[in-house]
Amino acid sequence: MVQGELAITAAMVAGFVAIHLLVRYLRFLDVTPRSRWLSFAGGVAVAYIFLHVLPDIGMHQREFAAEMGVEPTAAESAIYSLALAGLAIFYGLERAVKTSRGESRAKGEGDRVESDVLYLHLVTYGTFNALVGYLLLHREESGAWALALYFGAMGLHFLTADFGMRQDHREAYDKMGRWVISAAVIAGWIIGATVELSPVAIGCLFAFLAGGIILNVLKEELPEERQSYFLPFLFGVLLYAGLIMAERHWA
Repeated sequence: MVQGELAITAAMVAGFVAIHLLVRYLRFLDVTPRSRWLSFAGGVAVAYIFLHVLPDIGMHQREFAAEMGVEPTAAESAIYSLALAGLAIFYGLERAVKTSRGESRAKGEGDRVESDVLYLHLVTYGTFNALVGYLLLHREESGAWALALYFGAMGLHFLTADFGMRQDHREAYDKMGRWVISAAVIAGWIIGATVELSPVAIGCLFAFLAGGIILNVLKEELPEERQSYFLPFLFGVLLYAGLIMAERHWA
């Protein structure tokens, strides 16, 4: 592992941690209608997944097939099934949170989430964050441009995801949750600095990450009560699409 890359990615991890710890102080995000910045961040994350991560996985389809010992179409199905699994798992988590809040309100206990659902939420998002930290050092594409695009997309996604998580568990997030998910992204980076998985494993991790991000963005942007903004979302999509196209052209 190159020392310069370790230093740069360590600074990026510090940036992720700062987002987790400081999002509670970004009062301009906590408004109705939904903050345009959150819609913009969602557009960036979606563009990164559809124009960078998923195409990269597709490009390495034959390599995956050779290492897995299966036909290319079977390897492709297996990899994209992990993206679907990521989406399904985070959808299930979201439903568990909504159901728990509804049951608490029905019992007259206020708008709160039961402890077991809270811990499940923390474990799931902690794992997701560790994965993001690990992939800072093991991406599908190398190079400064690819690293910068990854950091920008994941940082803005954390902004959206943390805001949503804090809405679900405001008190628990401020007291404990933000520290847990901050520690998780640091742990993932440390593991990435010491352990290198096979290209197939990296592709699988990226696919799962993609599914989780897609669900997280859609569940934050689509519900009617969010009163989201389409134009900032579209601007985020177009801006990051342009950056990705430029990176592909000049790489």
